[in-house]
Amino acid sequence: MAKKILIFIIFSLFISSSSFSETEIIKELQKGGKIVLIRHALAPGGGDPPDFKLDECATQRNLDSEGINQSKRIGLFFSKNQIPIDKVLSSEWCRCKDTARFAFKNFDTFNALNSFFDERFKKNKTRQIQDLKDFLKKWDSKKNLVLITHYVVILEISNKTVSSGEIVILDKNLNFIGSINYI
Repeated sequence: MAKKILIFIIFSLFISSSSFSETEIIKELQKGGKIVLIRHALAPGGGDPPDFKLDECATQRNLDSEGINQSKRIGLFFSKNQIPIDKVLSSEWCRCKDTARFAFKNFDTFNALNSFFDERFKKNKTRQIQDLKDFLKKWDSKKNLVLITHYVVILEISNKTVSSGEIVILDKNLNFIGSINYI
């Protein structure tokens, strides 16, 4: 029985948590021009160790094997549904970069996507969110912009709470279109 449940979870690629159906969300993404916020994939624990270093992954909370698999499923969702991507940007945290790498291969980092959950970084919140909003106002593409980031950033931009690996889709004006929650 446990094996059947595990198989169901693995093959249940997503559950829509919006009023839009899966098909409608995919069609919106296929049209392009959307802002796609993705919370990093599963990384056990919460926050980071007290003295973690941004440039040393071994000091941070990182993806586990399920997080790696979840990242790959996210990438498969985009490729299988032929969703056009302008660019993929990631927070500088290793769990975000790894999510980007396993899902999309190519990405750049963007410090406005960094977490401000930790006490050391709370002072950056206002500036980061403003930098991100300014960037999004200037962004103009017929393809989608994928941003891999953290719970706190997604909450600030979309007013949505998200699970690890959850995808939030916004229009150019930051209006919520829908979300997809990868299990």
